[in-house]
This record gives sequence, structure tokens and C-alpha cells, in this order.
Amino acid sequence: MSSTTLGRLRRGGRCLVWPFWNREQGRLRAPLRAVLPLVATFLALAALQPALRAWFDHPVVEAVETGVLAVVLAAAVLASARLLDRRPVASYGLALDRRWWRSAAVGAGFATAVNAVTLVVALAAGWATVTGFVGGAGGLPFPVAIVVVFGYVAVAAAWEEFVFRGAMLKNLVEGADGYLPRWAAVGVGVAGSTAVFAALHGGKVTDPTQYGYYLLAGTVFGGVYALTGDLALPIGFHAGYNFSMSAVFGLGVSQRTPELLVVDIGGQTFWLGETGALHVVSAALGGLLLLAYVRRRDGQLYLADSVTRWTPSGGR
Repeated sequence: MSSTTLGRLRRGGRCLVWPFWNREQGRLRAPLRAVLPLVATFLALAALQPALRAWFDHPVVEAVETGVLAVVLAAAVLASARLLDRRPVASYGLALDRRWWRSAAVGAGFATAVNAVTLVVALAAGWATVTGFVGGAGGLPFPVAIVVVFGYVAVAAAWEEFVFRGAMLKNLVEGADGYLPRWAAVGVGVAGSTAVFAALHGGKVTDPTQYGYYLLAGTVFGGVYALTGDLALPIGFHAGYNFSMSAVFGLGVSQRTPELLVVDIGGQTFWLGETGALHVVSAALGGLLLLAYVRRRDGQLYLADSVTRWTPSGGR
């Protein structure tokens, strides 16, 4: 075979590989890096969850599912960092140092506060009534049931924030950066990850307008991540919001959990359904609180360099 033919074959091979492989960086193209963690973890959980529910009964199954989800999440983070993105785990916004945990606690506190306001408004308007306290533990001691539920909600929130913000948003921004101005690249990342986030919550939607709630939530989480490069506030707020809404204030609809306050919503689904108007307002209020906190903590609001800049493993 002549050198000319070999050269043509090599060029043809590079053309075939180009849409999938970034030769300069030695890793997959950004769109593939953005979606593979979501697809892989979703398939793993879809395969494991039915088996776990066949093998274990309540109350053991809930704790086992939490542990399995935590293992799947940890494997996804490590595999993404080492095999797909070739970046340090901390560069996703998972430093897990004291400052990180403090920010996560602040996010959870804000989420609990806005849900408390939602409950107060609902009670004052007559849309909800407190009918009891400490219910729905399902045969477990209430403190144990609450701990199990908190663990599951926290791990699930961390999984969503990693796959949608840490992996998807970040890689979409990196892929668009260089082709678009920096602010536009970040916009692509926030919009793309938010659209997928909302679409995958379609099972909870009975009317197209309800997608607005998930679009707003995704924009809040994505915007905060773009401004901080850190998953602490999104994970803390996401976990605190889901937990306090259902397990503390009894406002859950699709998510049945033990409840500190047992609340009768009284059919006011427009206002108090999971995507109801009061929850839309509380999500927006939570977003404003998060922005105010970032502004006060960091001194200004600006796009984080770590969201657009690729730092290879071992790089500085």
C-alpha cells in the first residue's frame, strides 16, 4: 500500500472520529461528555431499582436504595472525572471542604425558610389545615424514618445536581466556549441543562404550563452554579427544599414521606400542587436569596472561570 493511500486512510479515519473525539484534549467531544453521566446512571438505577424492590420490603428497601444510589453517584463522579472529562473531582464544584459544607447548609436553610413561608400563606388563605403531628412513619420510629428520608433526598439531589449542572452544564459551556462569547456559552449551558432537567420531570406534569416550575428551578440552580462554579448551594437548596416541603411541612404531593406536620391540602392543586403557583413563587424567592448570599459572600456577581475553563487532571 502506497504512502499516498495510507495518508488518505488516516485523513479519512480522522474525519470519521472528529465528531466524537477531541484530539487536542484527548477526550470525547463536549455533547457526549455532557449526556453520558446522565444516561449511564439513569440506566443503572432503572436496572437496579426493580430488583431491590423485589428483594427487600419496607422499611429496609428505602435504606438499601439510598445506599445503592450513593454508590452509583460516587462511581459516576469518579468515572466522569477520570475517563470522560479528565479533570479533578473538585473542579465540578465538589471540594467538600468546610466552606463547601457551610454553603450547602446555607442553601438548605434558605430552602426551609421559603417552604415555611409557603405553609404560612397556605394556612392563612385557608388552602391548607394542620391535622396532626409526626405521622406517616410506616412502622419505623419517627426519628429513624426521618433520617432515612433525609438521606435519600440528599443523595438524590446530589445526583441531579451533578449530572445536570456539574457534568452537563459545565461540558456544554466548555464546548460552546471559543465559538461564542463567554456569556453566550454560559447561556447555552444553562438553557440546555435546564431543558433536559425539565423534560426528565415530565412524569410529574399533567399540563404543559407546569413545565415552567422545572424550567425556573433549573435556571436558578444553573445560574447559581455558573456564578460560583460550586455545587454546594444548588445541592443544599435542592435537598433542603425537597425534604422540608414534604417531611417537615407536609406539603408533598407525589413524594410520600414521614411528616413532622400532617397537612390537609384540601384539593388546592393550583396553589399547592407540586408545581403549584405558591411553589413557583417560593422557587423564585429562593433564587433571589441565593443570589443575595453569593453577592454578599463574594462581593460581586460574575461568571466563575472554573465553569468555562478546563483544568486537566494534574493541571493548575
